[in-house]
Amino acid sequence: MATKGLVVYLLCGFSIAVLSVLYLSHRPSVDIAYSQPLLYGRNNTLHAPYGSKKVWPELKFSWKIVVATLIGFFGSAFGTVGGVGGGGIFVPMLTLIVGFDTKSAAALSKCMIMGASASSVWYNLRVPHPCREVPIIDYDLALLFQPMLMVGITTGVALSVVFPYWLITVLIIVLFLGTSLRSFFKGIEMWKEETILKKEMTRQQATFVNSRGELLIDTEYEPLVPKEEKTPMQVLRFNVRWKRLLVLLLVWVSFILLQVIKNDIAVCSTWYWLIFSLQFPVALGVFGYECVKLYKESMKRRITGNTESVCEAKLEWTRINLAFCALCGILGGTVGGLLGSGGGFILGPLLLEIGVIPQVASATATFVMMFSASLSVVEFYLLKRFPIPYALYLTAVSILAGFWGQFFIRKLITFLKRASLIVFILSAVIFASAVTMGVIGIETSVRMIQNHEFMGFLGFCSSQ
Repeated sequence: MATKGLVVYLLCGFSIAVLSVLYLSHRPSVDIAYSQPLLYGRNNTLHAPYGSKKVWPELKFSWKIVVATLIGFFGSAFGTVGGVGGGGIFVPMLTLIVGFDTKSAAALSKCMIMGASASSVWYNLRVPHPCREVPIIDYDLALLFQPMLMVGITTGVALSVVFPYWLITVLIIVLFLGTSLRSFFKGIEMWKEETILKKEMTRQQATFVNSRGELLIDTEYEPLVPKEEKTPMQVLRFNVRWKRLLVLLLVWVSFILLQVIKNDIAVCSTWYWLIFSLQFPVALGVFGYECVKLYKESMKRRITGNTESVCEAKLEWTRINLAFCALCGILGGTVGGLLGSGGGFILGPLLLEIGVIPQVASATATFVMMFSASLSVVEFYLLKRFPIPYALYLTAVSILAGFWGQFFIRKLITFLKRASLIVFILSAVIFASAVTMGVIGIETSVRMIQNHEFMGFLGFCSSQ
């Protein structure tokens, strides 16, 4: 599935799904309800179709805890390696196995994503770039996408109370299947390229010709000046860029303050829309600064004939391409907020699509995801939407999983010399999320139809 094919597929699928609401909204309904169990509403609370009663099981040793721990560990390990988090796996696990209500399950899912992404970032900061003398986290791409993703996520969260639940389910299936298939085919392409490269390297190592034309068999050459190996602490200092990290933290704090203030204001009031609109200049300011920086650097390199990419993306930073990245960031964040999945399911495949190598794509997507997930956790904590003991336990499991998942996969990639494994893991996690969330969504939608619930769009202000 090529890039254009994926875009056409998503546009057609989303258009058909949204237009079908116009038909279903005119059907007679007995009970008008906004049943969206996996979606955020006002104050990032969640709407549940069959009662929104808070259900917090007691934290005690049982088979449910064991199964949830195993699923949470492997889901966090593979999710962070792929750069998508794994929220599509955690929410069904917490509701179906542990027994949480969907509101609390979504909140705990964000805690797990935050823990796993934070430990993965810590691990990645101690890992050198696989092929260049630059940080493995691409701060340019993080500054380019993070502000727009956060704006999109907050916008998607606001729209989630308007969209009917069955439509969200359809969008989940369409989006996740499309990105999963595209990532899978991308992985196959990379696997083939790696196979050709490995054969070429094997041939070169087996046969060498010296300066006199004599054939040398199985000869290894040592460099005249051996490359100096850096210690983990040296790599850590090199990978951390304090100025850019400070900018990202300022954006994060700004969004936190705006969300906290907005939660205490009446919905649809003048102050509500004023506070909501303030996030746009914050995000656009950071995005615009990074756009100007990348554009000037790219133009300078083109003038001097330097073909090396400005950052990891194999993309010329023209005005059109920068506008396209802004659009992808906003739409990706909006879809992520609308579906309750965050931006990882969009950002990970997007970075691979623009030519970022898998190791850097995974590290950068996880780095950005750490900010968005922690933003949600702070909001959920203020709203008292999750039990602290469960949150601490599951976060600890995810922290261990994120670190060891990165450790084993990186070692495996180094041994096999196949970075395409990250792409296959990304595809598998997205596909598993499509199956689990799709099954639950379809089952809930069938119940809604049987109960003759309202199937159309809802009013934003009246649905709060």
